[in-house]
Amino acid sequence: MKKRTLLKTLAAAAVVTAGLGASALPSLAQEVTLRLHQFLPPQANVPKNVLMPWAENIEKASDGRIKVEVFSAMALGGTPPQLIDQARDGVVDIVWTLPGYTPGRFPRAEVFELPFMMTNAEAGSRAYWELFESDMKDNDFKDLKILGTWMHGPGMFHVQGDGISKLEDMQGKKLRGPTRVINGLLSEMGATPVGMPVPAIPEALSKGVIDGTVIPWEVTPALKIPELVNTHTEFSGDKALYTAVFVLAMNKAKYDSMPDDLKKILDDNSGLEFSAFAGRTMQEFDAPGRAAAEKTDNTIIVLDEAEVARWKEASKPVVDNWIAEMDAKGIDGRDLYERAQAAIAKNTK
Repeated sequence: MKKRTLLKTLAAAAVVTAGLGASALPSLAQEVTLRLHQFLPPQANVPKNVLMPWAENIEKASDGRIKVEVFSAMALGGTPPQLIDQARDGVVDIVWTLPGYTPGRFPRAEVFELPFMMTNAEAGSRAYWELFESDMKDNDFKDLKILGTWMHGPGMFHVQGDGISKLEDMQGKKLRGPTRVINGLLSEMGATPVGMPVPAIPEALSKGVIDGTVIPWEVTPALKIPELVNTHTEFSGDKALYTAVFVLAMNKAKYDSMPDDLKKILDDNSGLEFSAFAGRTMQEFDAPGRAAAEKTDNTIIVLDEAEVARWKEASKPVVDNWIAEMDAKGIDGRDLYERAQAAIAKNTK
């Protein structure tokens, strides 16, 4: 009888414990793994000095409950222009890419790629986030959770042969451009634009598909550009010829599925200040990129103020055409252009 009574007591205790379960016992913390896909090799500046530190900060802030796995150089398949749809469709959780790799889909972001807009990458990235919040979040990027918006430092030419020392030298040059707007700029200046993602540049140069490319200094070492060209052309003055813009974009459903406390950690480590950090970091690595080119026999050309003024005048139709295109889409192009300029000026130190 005593044995039977003991068994009944243990069974009753088990039922009570199970009933208390969710309320009386601590629940297991939910853990989330996020796969981040991007197009550059892991040793390049952005993955090494922006994306990996961001991933580490997220993991640390969440006490390891969020794990961010970074896959570089398109390791999960596809091409750079497919990255944005990989995030939208949930093939991966997060991507770093250029909106301009999918021409026409993100028209408002193009405003920051117009010629002679950018003063420096940090100010421009802050301005970009501000206009993302006011103009792009619920329009261009409504199908994605955007974690960061930034741009690189001053864009410039890297060309085989004698290079570009004046506007007339653009005539007939086959030059790689990253986006629709920048290809339009190259065309307006007399060159033949060849659109392609940045990883394709080395092979295109080595095979003679292009005579040169526009990119900032910071990515040239990772692509070994100084070994493939003879000249580099910079622009003097306080505004760059161009810049290209980036997004760190997340699948919306994945974000929405996360617990609120983990969403907050993701949000706290993203947004305006992260965007400013990313832009600033990219431009800071222009200096070592330039230094690497200085150690070669290549020529670095710096266009003076008078020559740059000629380029500014020649680039005006690019802005006018873009504004007209936006107006045709029902977007007030002139207003967006002027507000982008004002936001950059406000954030320039």
